[in-house]
Amino acid sequence: MESLHGVGVAMVTPFDKDFNVDMKGLEKLTEHLINDGADYLVVQGTTGESATLSAEEKTAVLDKMKEVNNGRLPIVLGIGGNNTTAVCKEIKSRDLDGISAILSASPYYNKPTQEGIYLHYEAISIASELPIILYNVPGRTASNITARTTLRLANDFDNIIGIKEASADMDQVMEIYNHKPDDFLLISGEDGLTFPIIACGGVGVISVVGNAFPGDFSKMVQLTKEGKLEEARAIHYRLIDFISLLFAEGNPGGIKSALKAMGICEDHMRLPLAPISKELEASIKQTVDGLLK
Repeated sequence: MESLHGVGVAMVTPFDKDFNVDMKGLEKLTEHLINDGADYLVVQGTTGESATLSAEEKTAVLDKMKEVNNGRLPIVLGIGGNNTTAVCKEIKSRDLDGISAILSASPYYNKPTQEGIYLHYEAISIASELPIILYNVPGRTASNITARTTLRLANDFDNIIGIKEASADMDQVMEIYNHKPDDFLLISGEDGLTFPIIACGGVGVISVVGNAFPGDFSKMVQLTKEGKLEEARAIHYRLIDFISLLFAEGNPGGIKSALKAMGICEDHMRLPLAPISKELEASIKQTVDGLLK
């Protein structure tokens, strides 16, 4: 799955002022990502506000993405949830033609045991004809996929091909890398930790900041993989304050504000997500203007 190395962008879903999906904004964002250096596209993940999209909207967004992309980049589709049966049913019912892999977040709120997490992904593995990327994000799900569980899944199921690791626990990252199968993909799920995670053996990142600056982030990842750490470090620190601003009042409010400042799409979000503060919006715009110079 070398096509899923590098920078995958966790795409936002643009909305208009009436909170309808903005298909023109989606087209503009897609072209921006393809033309500015993204390696693959991640659609309907949590950054894409998939929880507030209807089934019909999910189909329409994916169809539009496929049309605009026209086979230029691999597409990863987010399908997750805390009802295992419903996740498996969605995987079996969606039109997955043209999709390279499924990204599936660990169940939220339920706080399953490690055995429950293992059995959840076992069921998804059985249900899916496509490769699966695990997504560990304990800050949102309230439960961590331990390194032991990740490695158990990696070894037991051929179609579980990698993990988007967003625990922010570098000990866990290194344990996964040190004991994983050779072809299992260790993917950063933390923009601010991508530089050290790649240096520790990661193959890339599924990124939020990549919505705005995919080329810069891709260059940083590639330089790190090539061992050109001074050059990579310079890009890392050039972007790190911007990354902090993006998450200061939650995601995707920050990145949507940045995309608005860049003229790519508006910053509307569906409830329960609320607009970011005017102060943060001004700081993001100032930072974006500086990065574009």
